[in-house]
Amino acid sequence: MIDAETVAAYGLPGHLRSVPDEIDAHDLPVTGALPPELDGRYIRNGPNLLPGMSGGHMQTGPGMLHGVRLRGGRAEWYRNRWVRTGVFEGRSLVRPDGTIDLTAPSANTHVVHHAGRVFALVEVGLPQEVTPDLATVGPCDFGGRLTTAMTAHPKQDPATGDLHFFGYGMRPPFLTYHRLDARGDLVHSREVAVPAGTMTHDFAITEHYVVWLDLPMTFQPALAGRGMPYGWDDAYGARLGVMRHDRPDAPVQWFEIDPCFVFHVANAHEDAGRIVLDAVRYSPGEFAALWELLSRAVEPPSPSAPAVGRARLHRWTLDPARGTAREEPLDDRAVEYPTLDDDRTGRPARHVYAVTGTEPLSRDECAIVKYDTAAGTAVSCPLGPATMIGEAVFVPAGGPRDEDGGWLVAIATTRDGTASRLLVLDAADLPAGPVAAVDLPRGVPTGFHGSWIPAPEEGRT
Repeated sequence: MIDAETVAAYGLPGHLRSVPDEIDAHDLPVTGALPPELDGRYIRNGPNLLPGMSGGHMQTGPGMLHGVRLRGGRAEWYRNRWVRTGVFEGRSLVRPDGTIDLTAPSANTHVVHHAGRVFALVEVGLPQEVTPDLATVGPCDFGGRLTTAMTAHPKQDPATGDLHFFGYGMRPPFLTYHRLDARGDLVHSREVAVPAGTMTHDFAITEHYVVWLDLPMTFQPALAGRGMPYGWDDAYGARLGVMRHDRPDAPVQWFEIDPCFVFHVANAHEDAGRIVLDAVRYSPGEFAALWELLSRAVEPPSPSAPAVGRARLHRWTLDPARGTAREEPLDDRAVEYPTLDDDRTGRPARHVYAVTGTEPLSRDECAIVKYDTAAGTAVSCPLGPATMIGEAVFVPAGGPRDEDGGWLVAIATTRDGTASRLLVLDAADLPAGPVAAVDLPRGVPTGFHGSWIPAPEEGRT
């Protein structure tokens, strides 16, 4: 994420240091027993500077994919590959005339699979297709139909197989909704009217609705050339929008909420005519401090600086009939990267998973947290003071199962960045700790999001 020289010069944690090369390793050591049902690939994305690149910005650098192939109780291989986009090749995302080259993003935020294809994503450009073995195919515009950027957080409807997503921009159209069908064809696009270009990182779906987050991070031309040109705008306000996605020209019903920011949504569902949204909420003060830290492009903060950017799981209940929105916190601990069983996307979900201790420069002990939203309780698996943990991805068990019948998979890295393991935990018994750990051949830098790609969906092996 950051070049080695900056990490050394400022005494920053080693888990933020980019790795300098691409490697392959086979027959990885395993502690414990990998569930034999785990047959597929875990792939995780994150920014990774090229050798010779310098940058104190914690979110810059071409995307790098780290993959582990599990099959038959074995960890067959690990490999890492840069996503070879325009930025990797030395091109700029912003052309000299100020327009955006959608084929030249960093593709460093997420990796998803749909209709037999795998895409590396970042919210400012086209999806970049990659192979299951992490080789770059190139930018994808779905036969010329996609003319905007694509969010890094698309949502697949578990009933229809459709992939819902959006693109946002600094210039009109500010927000555009898109839908791929289960075959991977782009079948619907429509502009969604909002007053200005806002940084819209995530959204939600339910069985019938899209839930929009129109929050006060607006495009500010004065910030151009200094990282992400978005800043907090008190005058903009904050609101959530509800739009039927099964009606091509359905209006959006907006609900005013208290100012805040949301990077990541846990889930949404319908409840007796209401829409319930669970997401990780930053207060204006916490977000301002976090954004100031993330926006540093030259001088990283001192490692003794206090951790900032603490967000908490929060619920909004929207009542379209009454036009009201009710907000409530669900927990007081600081968490990020909420996940769930993807088969529950847009439907009522009892369990949400998140991680603690991931704020920049945090020295808190990291843990994986499991929420029971029906009971209003939570349990956790602490990972010790020397370990940083990434997003925990839920992998369902086969056959009839409870909602938490499956495993959580995540990469854990030592704080000094020298070693990493792929952890596998029983989601039904999280406090028991990992059932297996795969030793990776290198320290994997702290990154962003990943996905489990089951063997029948992964294409060639």
